Amino acid sequence: MAFEFTDDNFEKEATRGVAMIDFWAEWCGPCRIIAPHIEALSQEYAGKAKIGKLDVDSNPQVAIKYRIRNIPTILILKDGEVFDKHVGVASKAQLAEKLEAALA
Repeated sequence: MAFEFTDDNFEKEATRGVAMIDFWAEWCGPCRIIAPHIEALSQEYAGKAKIGKLDVDSNPQVAIKYRIRNIPTILILKDGEVFDKHVGVASKAQLAEKLEAALA
């Protein structure tokens, strides 16, 4: 299961190594489309990258910090710095390609 990022754990969990964060909300249709990709990638990249989701309605502080205005937004952080950003629906292959680039 994908990791659940929150305002409280984000700094500790997302700032070391490579992290992929799916900024989403329960009411967001496109977020539901991308959710299975995030789940699959979290299993495939276990031990290589921290992959998870952050509910913007429950955790607004991180979304504000990274200026998330549209969802779904996928942020890839490398050692706490934004490495890549994708807004909208993406295929699993597209997300894996971005993840591989960050891990290289």
